[in-house]
Amino acid sequence: MSSSLATVAYIGATILFILSLGGLSNPETARRGNLFGMVGMALAVLATILGPRVTAAGVPYIVLALVVGGAVGVIAARKVQMTQMPELVALMHSLVGLAACLVGFASYVDTSTVFPTAAEKAIHEVEIYVGILIGAVTFSGSIVAFGKLSGKIGGKPLLLPGRHGLNLAALLVVLWFGGRFLGAHDIADGMLPLAVMTGIALLFGIHMVMAIGGADMPVVVSMLNSYSGWAAAATGFMLSNDLLIVTGALVGSSGAILSYIMCRAMNRNFLSVIAGGFGGGAPVKKAEGGPAEPQGEVVPVSAVETAELLREAKSVIIVPGYGMAVAQAQHTVNEITRLLRGKGVDVRFAIHPVAGRMPGHMNVLLAEAKVPYDIVMEMDEINADFPEADVSMVIGANDIVNPAAQDDPSSPIAGMPVLEVWKARTSIVMKRSMASGYAGVDNPLFYKENNRMLFGDAKKMLDEVLSALKG
Repeated sequence: MSSSLATVAYIGATILFILSLGGLSNPETARRGNLFGMVGMALAVLATILGPRVTAAGVPYIVLALVVGGAVGVIAARKVQMTQMPELVALMHSLVGLAACLVGFASYVDTSTVFPTAAEKAIHEVEIYVGILIGAVTFSGSIVAFGKLSGKIGGKPLLLPGRHGLNLAALLVVLWFGGRFLGAHDIADGMLPLAVMTGIALLFGIHMVMAIGGADMPVVVSMLNSYSGWAAAATGFMLSNDLLIVTGALVGSSGAILSYIMCRAMNRNFLSVIAGGFGGGAPVKKAEGGPAEPQGEVVPVSAVETAELLREAKSVIIVPGYGMAVAQAQHTVNEITRLLRGKGVDVRFAIHPVAGRMPGHMNVLLAEAKVPYDIVMEMDEINADFPEADVSMVIGANDIVNPAAQDDPSSPIAGMPVLEVWKARTSIVMKRSMASGYAGVDNPLFYKENNRMLFGDAKKMLDEVLSALKG
């Protein structure tokens, strides 16, 4: 394939990637968007393999890598449950960061490239330094995010004394070694500052994500997605690959925009998320000189009573959360929805932007269960409708329906927009226990007079509710 034809193929792939992002913006066009992305990637890979920069001797190695990587991807797609998608996404981000680091070191030790001027050589070295820096932060940060999302690392933030000073000192050291790297006379002389910077970047990625609490993890996943995009763009600069630059920029910018949107949904700014601390748990309020006082009485409800409330309701709003994902209860939820709608009940779903463990987690689960798109509403679309609802049903959500965000200025989640489920005539919260949510904050919703608690595994309880409705 000639260089001109490869360029045309890259332009076609770029257009397909843009169409893919446009399609993914809406559930009804998401399947088409995925198809555009897959075709674009296949075109990009073929154009690269058959392009003028790949020799015949290198093709078998590339094909072998594609076969191995494709096999791993197929196995992961078949084995990984929907509840494990957030940690899988974090793990994928780590691979992009690792690739950027490896390509950076390979580009630096490659002596086959000759630069006509010192300025071009310096620009290439800056690309290498920045690419490895972003890649290392993405790699280690994503590994820690994977650990937190999978439960291997606790969700409580690790707040080191003087952590902001440590981060600033690390930045200054990285800049100083960057000067040393650009001033190196040969590869051996430049390898030491490059290696030191890589080590600092790896530690910074670990420290950055460890300092972020559990409630901010959806934002972290989105943020790491952005970082992985910029790491890919940096790799494109190192390899002089225009498509990789454009693709990385698309991913990086879209991830940054999504992070901003999610931060707004949590009433937090991006820098406060990076600074960490949110999600470490709230102190238990105690009476003067005495033990912790309960905030009220919890009223339990049975599956049969829940079914009766749903049967008599004219309007029902369902709020899915991570508990629904863990229990794999989305299909039962869809059956209940179809049954109620068949009886003339107006059933809708309320989705908080940070419900679950990654952006769009609940939307994906409901789409998998074939819940109609037109009854799945975003928080801003449906929040004002709760006072008109007869029943609001919360399935495994906690922090996103916590009234303390509005009523308690001292709460760690004060000011965070939440779904106002307590304004319905009756609210039903499905939980295994009275434990706090991922943010570690107690929820006064459980003690409100119009609230009922349906304790137990979401799937088991919903199956009982469905049986009662049918009976």
